[in-house]
Amino acid sequence: MQHDKLVLVSHPLCPYAQRSLITLDEKGIRHGRIYVDLAKKPAWFLSLSPLGKVPLLIVNDTTVLFESAVICEFLDETTPEPLHPADPLIKARHRAWIEFGSQLLKDIVKLYGAKTETAFNECIEVIVGKLRLLEVTTRFPYFAGTDFSMVDAAYGPIFRYFDVLDDYLPLDVAAGCDRLQAWRRCLTSRPSVQAAVTEDYPQLLKSFLLSRGGVLSERIASGDQQLGAA
Repeated sequence: MQHDKLVLVSHPLCPYAQRSLITLDEKGIRHGRIYVDLAKKPAWFLSLSPLGKVPLLIVNDTTVLFESAVICEFLDETTPEPLHPADPLIKARHRAWIEFGSQLLKDIVKLYGAKTETAFNECIEVIVGKLRLLEVTTRFPYFAGTDFSMVDAAYGPIFRYFDVLDDYLPLDVAAGCDRLQAWRRCLTSRPSVQAAVTEDYPQLLKSFLLSRGGVLSERIASGDQQLGAA
């Protein structure tokens, strides 16, 4: 299927939009990008997005797709060299681990929203447990071995969070997870993963986290003050 025009509506910090951008890049699909301010959603965006969320994929100026999983599946199914495995059972397994990644993102949201040390530490415990499950599931260099897949597109944005968060957490959440750490390094160096965000992503993320007013924002503020005094 040939798409005359594709435009992805995104937000600089959205990990779900990053999934779509990574898929577009991996498949070499030409597209345009529009970034919206989700704190001040424009009327045109609300008229197109039933859930008021990004990403959106506008196809040929006429059809709008929403939800990152749907967008990525559409892109994969309508272009050559699929990122999903052909075997239905393996494909279903991959989809399940993508959903696991979505749940992990929700845990990260709870982490940066935690208002007490108890809640903060409980969130870390949940994240550590899920990373341990990934450790025994992941192969090398990518999730399923040598081939980059849709699962990898989903986890690149997840690991990117920890590039910023690691400095402000009380422990290494991936300690002892050698395969997971190797997978993370491989994804971090992948051009499509790097290109899914702008160069100022770390600063944008820190500013966003500081605005949340929770335990993590206090840790970031305190850590940055110590660096400034050094």
